[in-house]
Amino acid sequence: MVLQPSMGWTMPAIVDRYLLTETAKVFSAIVAILLLIVASMLFLRTLEEVNVGALRVHLVLNFLAYQIVRDLPTLLPPAFFLGLLVTLSRFSRDSELIAMSACGIGPARHLRALLLLAVPVALITGWISLFLQPWAATGIHQIRMQQKDQAAQIAGLQAGRFYLEERGELILYIGEMDRHQSLGDVFILDRRDDLERLVVSKGGRHRIEEGTGDHIVTLSSGHRFDGKPGGGEFMVGDFDEYQIRIRSSAAAPGAIGKRSTTPTSHLIASAELTDRAELEHRLSPPLAVIIFTIVAMPLIALSPRQRTPARLFLAFLAYFSFFNLQRLAESWLAAGVTPLWLTSLWYQLLILAVVYLMLLPDSLWLKRLIGRLRDVHAGWLGRRPKRVAAPPR
Repeated sequence: MVLQPSMGWTMPAIVDRYLLTETAKVFSAIVAILLLIVASMLFLRTLEEVNVGALRVHLVLNFLAYQIVRDLPTLLPPAFFLGLLVTLSRFSRDSELIAMSACGIGPARHLRALLLLAVPVALITGWISLFLQPWAATGIHQIRMQQKDQAAQIAGLQAGRFYLEERGELILYIGEMDRHQSLGDVFILDRRDDLERLVVSKGGRHRIEEGTGDHIVTLSSGHRFDGKPGGGEFMVGDFDEYQIRIRSSAAAPGAIGKRSTTPTSHLIASAELTDRAELEHRLSPPLAVIIFTIVAMPLIALSPRQRTPARLFLAFLAYFSFFNLQRLAESWLAAGVTPLWLTSLWYQLLILAVVYLMLLPDSLWLKRLIGRLRDVHAGWLGRRPKRVAAPPR
């Protein structure tokens, strides 16, 4: 004899797979559309930077890929929330939620099924946010610094201009320049030491030192004057070759100070408030996926006859309030306004509580609870002994 599984065991499994499949399809489509839109906008912005010379052509694809990876953790939570709302709204419009409820499959069962999809999405989002996002931010920062240094190199080789370097302590003038980095009619005033040095040369060469990015200017056949302004003692000398180093103002690739590029392990070990705020900023996207899943369930009415526009308005209000409060909470934590035990993630629980409290009057659970309390109260009144009026005297 072959035992057939009962309907009570097979139906929820089928419904769970159906709900997960439809939600995953909608979520994938929304992510693809958002990525296409974001990639198009970033690509146009990147082309503008190439057009003005702020970015080289061979770095376009790398720069675009870094930007997409950096912005991906902020796209996944709203995409998942929108996917849940679209899927559940279609189920409500087609009366599928009512049919499931009639079979004993209520919102609690739907929430448990959706969490089976939300947890993997949250783990993937957390991995991207904690590890790939700082890596992408580092790549973007390095490209920016390289382009900034290259722009400084090009600007430093323009003829007929004066340049102030190192906070005005070094003044450089190049009268002529050719495409081979050869210089002509060079004037340098160096005030970095106690004695001022005035160097004049008919020609020279310019190069950028690898590793440090410093400018090395080598002059030939010139004159040097050392002395203090207003003093009577000056030293005058001629030289066949004179070399001067101009320190680069751009930071080296290894010395990156932006907190978005700091590895997560360093943020965990740090006790600074700004590092704590950055760490919780990276933890926010995966937690937002779980919170949005819990918030989405009461925002969808079981029946299409119920007032759905108000619930959808509340959904978009919760979404915009969520990200606005996120910036506020992180800035408060970094400034020391909120205590450490409160963290900067309190806004997520606040949005969850506000949504459930606003929808509590229409909750089926509350109506059942009120009905049971009325029945208990009515039964208690029925068991009370009735007062018998005294006979008239």
